[in-house]
Amino acid sequence: MKYLALAAALLLPATAALASGGAVPADTEAQIRTMLTDQGYEVRSVQTEDGMYEAYALKDGQRYEIYLDTALNIVRGADSDD
Repeated sequence: MKYLALAAALLLPATAALASGGAVPADTEAQIRTMLTDQGYEVRSVQTEDGMYEAYALKDGQRYEIYLDTALNIVRGADSDD
């Protein structure tokens, strides 16, 4: 039980930060930019929204809003179904 409380205490600030929107840690933003650039996107910005990372990007003249979960898997937008 003690470990469960510790795990919850450690996860709460990270979850709250994602839920509130705003700045993305620099290393996470770099990973997202690299991943999307490798897929042919021109990344304009990365931020947090609704507990996920949100990247605004261009590809082939189209604008995309790409949502990624905390494991940096694309959840919506880009190549996945909305």
